[in-house]
Amino acid sequence: MNVTIVDYNSGNISSVINSFKEVAKDKVNIEVTSDLNKIKSSDKVVLPGQGSFKSCVDALNSLNGLVDTLSDFVLNDKKPLLGICVGLQMFADIGYEEKETKGLGWISGKVSRINNQNNKYKLPHIGWNEINIVKDSKIFKDIKNNSHMYFVHSYEFIPENKNVISATIDYSSNIVCAVEKENIFGTQFHPEKSDKIGLKIIDNFIRL
Repeated sequence: MNVTIVDYNSGNISSVINSFKEVAKDKVNIEVTSDLNKIKSSDKVVLPGQGSFKSCVDALNSLNGLVDTLSDFVLNDKKPLLGICVGLQMFADIGYEEKETKGLGWISGKVSRINNQNNKYKLPHIGWNEINIVKDSKIFKDIKNNSHMYFVHSYEFIPENKNVISATIDYSSNIVCAVEKENIFGTQFHPEKSDKIGLKIIDNFIRL
């Protein structure tokens, strides 16, 4: 089986690569590439994202054919894709970080700055937080509710259809931290930085 981590120059993804390789051992081939043919022929794809919504979308769009290839993989071929951090946020129709920017439109919704209640809550939200699992998600198999995950973000994904939400956190308000829609999975937290429980989520995705 081939799992491709999309490398589109969106910041340092070495911890994502290392975690997937650690979990996969020799059983699964982990490829890191922006080669369209390799992405098309993959069994699963991981879309990481570091930096701002706009910078990540711009980086995806700068590689000719990449957005169309990913959309085809997800929407037509219906193969599993995992978005991490801004990788999840880009599923939205639109994001408001830096300036209004069109997202991938795979899951209807928007990405807005977290309401920190007049600086009552620090932004960016950095560190460990308990997740509240709100629906049976394949990537949360054997993960206990209220497990702690690692976060670094100032913006949140607000989906139109609440049925796609698989986990939330309580930080100034109820913030979406994981989604699942058919073959599309996303985490706002960083599983690659969330110790053994994060590695279990990566393992669950690989085993889908």
